[in-house]
Amino acid sequence: MKKRVITRRDFLRVAAMTPFAGAFAYGFKIPEKKEAARRAKVVLIRDKNALISFKKPDPSVVQKMLDDSITTLLGEADPINAWKKLVKPSDIVGIKSNVWGPIPTTREVEQALKRRIMDAGVAEDNIGIDDRGVRRNPIFKNATVIINARPARTHHWSGMGGCIKNHIMFVPLPSAYHGDSCADLATLWYKHNLKERTKLNVLLMLNPLFHGIGPHHYSDKYVWEYKGILVSQDPVAVDATGVRILQAKRREYYNEERPLRPPAKHVYLADTRHNLGVSDSDKIELIKLGWNEGILI
Repeated sequence: MKKRVITRRDFLRVAAMTPFAGAFAYGFKIPEKKEAARRAKVVLIRDKNALISFKKPDPSVVQKMLDDSITTLLGEADPINAWKKLVKPSDIVGIKSNVWGPIPTTREVEQALKRRIMDAGVAEDNIGIDDRGVRRNPIFKNATVIINARPARTHHWSGMGGCIKNHIMFVPLPSAYHGDSCADLATLWYKHNLKERTKLNVLLMLNPLFHGIGPHHYSDKYVWEYKGILVSQDPVAVDATGVRILQAKRREYYNEERPLRPPAKHVYLADTRHNLGVSDSDKIELIKLGWNEGILI
């Protein structure tokens, strides 16, 4: 069969047709309409009075920080109305905490979250707080909503332990995700309906760990009182913002670029490979509230 040559006259005739008709006339593939660019919102709130002592949050200050950040995130003046956008009275709610000894989520933060969930109408009996026991906990097995809250810290396997990694206890073998610097951690969010059920991510930056050596390493030397909290409905965006703050602190402390080792690439792959959320800072609306000294970002 003789190959058809498209002449200038053919081209002009096609151009005069509708764009779709012209494309079909010569068998051209029509580019699919691009999905609207994903964006995310993250709120960073800081308060210089957030800590009573080195590792003890002030309950009333933390409650106000969470209230102010969540109302800003969800566009509500009243914190209870904001929480009503996240939970309803019929929900079963699991607060996924983190109990790592040196820097846990803390009871103060857990209770502040629980208080507002109850204020929004959820019965106390339908609220659970757990970390390592979530697979056995009846509340978490039946939870319709999960609130994800943990501190930020450097991590031997993933570069940074943040909100994405906090759900690793929902799988039977967490170590299965440690390969390649935990590159595919985001896949666990698609198991057990975690992506849909997790309505809020709270990354605590009250006293983050910005440097560590080896598994479970901790030293007070590498913790600083940042006195901040990050909140977002996007786990990738909140973690990407946390990484930026840790990197900035490392730059300040070492007076040179000192990248996380290993790199926290799971955060960016959660976006580019697994479509869990947004990691690009240009696509993250970062709203800053409160104390600005030493904000680093």
